Amino acid sequence: MTTRKDIEQVLWNACDSFRGKIDSSRYKDYILSMLFVKYLSDVSKERREGYIKQYDGDMRRVERAMSRERFAMDEQSTFDYLYANRNDAEIGQKINVALNHIEEHNSGKLRNVFRAIDFNSQVDFGEPKEKNSTLRNLLEDFNGLDLRPSQLGSADIIGDAYEYMIAMFASDAGKKGGEFFTPSQVSELVASLVQPKENDRIYDPTCGSGGLLLKAYKKVPSGKVAIYGQELNAQTWALCTMNMFLHGVDDARIWQGDTLSNPQNVEDDNLMKFQVVVANPPFSLDKWDSGFLSEAEADSKGKKKMSAELDPYHRFDWGVPPTSKGDYAFVLHMLSSLDAENGRMAVVLPHGVLFRGASEGKIRRQLVEMNLLDAVIGLPANLFYGTGIPACILVFKKNRTCRDVLFIDASGDGNFEKGKNQNILRDSDIQRIVNAYQARQNEDKYSYVASFDEIKENDFNLNIPRYVDTFEEEELVDIDEVQKNIAFIEAELAEVQAQMVKYLGELGL
Repeated sequence: MTTRKDIEQVLWNACDSFRGKIDSSRYKDYILSMLFVKYLSDVSKERREGYIKQYDGDMRRVERAMSRERFAMDEQSTFDYLYANRNDAEIGQKINVALNHIEEHNSGKLRNVFRAIDFNSQVDFGEPKEKNSTLRNLLEDFNGLDLRPSQLGSADIIGDAYEYMIAMFASDAGKKGGEFFTPSQVSELVASLVQPKENDRIYDPTCGSGGLLLKAYKKVPSGKVAIYGQELNAQTWALCTMNMFLHGVDDARIWQGDTLSNPQNVEDDNLMKFQVVVANPPFSLDKWDSGFLSEAEADSKGKKKMSAELDPYHRFDWGVPPTSKGDYAFVLHMLSSLDAENGRMAVVLPHGVLFRGASEGKIRRQLVEMNLLDAVIGLPANLFYGTGIPACILVFKKNRTCRDVLFIDASGDGNFEKGKNQNILRDSDIQRIVNAYQARQNEDKYSYVASFDEIKENDFNLNIPRYVDTFEEEELVDIDEVQKNIAFIEAELAEVQAQMVKYLGELGL
């Protein structure tokens, strides 16, 4: 049997084939793509062998049965073919052709998934001799890995190993890694807060490699939900598409493009609506409005400025966020995409959204006044790749029956595990937050239910310490006891000094 550990070992061996030659932010695409090809090849090979046995070698019936499988592969696209040609001088081009064939034969599910990767790249691989050597090593690394379904202990092993490697690459890539990956524990928390149900449409407008969508998907055991996402970066979009496929989510609709200036969740010229929206958008994205400015008129100084009228979907009618901070631009897009009857939404954001003024303050006030904000949850610092700043989760709901807002401060010691490079939310920490969210009660130094009037009195400032008092009183100091200790220490010091003078005298010093 092939275990997850076996797969991870092969993947790390493959990393060794690249280290020192190509940056990890690039070679992850080659390694994860090759894992994908190996999986498709092994599944296809086992299914074909099964049909040959079932139909006593009647190849016409075999081919007919293969045409009804999840995906199609021709002989020149298989890993075995590529491995047999590993010493070919044009092996890079052969791999590219194989990937192109996979896309063509499965265009409904895998169209353009390999378009951002080039196994024949001189920029990444250098001269032909070096390139061929690296690719030969890569194929040899994967050759011993058996990914046939009958040899896998669990249907999720491939997908889980794939996500594990994405996490490892995100950690190695630092700040860049945080752009395409949300830590698993944070994704689990966000998915638990929105409670996906059967027949929900689940959407992530900044889906990265898709981990957050998959966490939400797994909350519905039957899998009867529809998955939607959008990602700007073409390489990350490809990772997400493969990630969905490896987890058996063949019907996910993952769009590529700028969610703010070019949202793809559009039906009949209106934004699609979703019962569940989850996201971890890029923190305080600078120049988020650049995709709109081509339509803007320049002022007297020749400068173009974003205005609500430039958006055909009226997402910014409550206010236009500052150019230098796109947090509320994503929030307003998500709220505009939220189902009016039963919409639930959880978004990870920097703490600045809770108290920054100007246009953000006006937007925040309207979100509270319109009774959309359900909870504010403060997270520990240093949970995310590439940034040590603490984040928060804002939970929104449409059609709320109460007007209060729950505040949870889960940032204190004891609410997380301190790691060497990153802090970690444990299962118990996640469960405590979810329990507090569902109970919606005051808990000393942890949670507080604030009325609308309280928030209004605070001028709609949502900074968590205004509502959850986590101040720890210092123990009273006994002055008399301190004075006694000082006197005792001084007496001891005098005795030691006298002894020292005596010894020095004996030594004639």
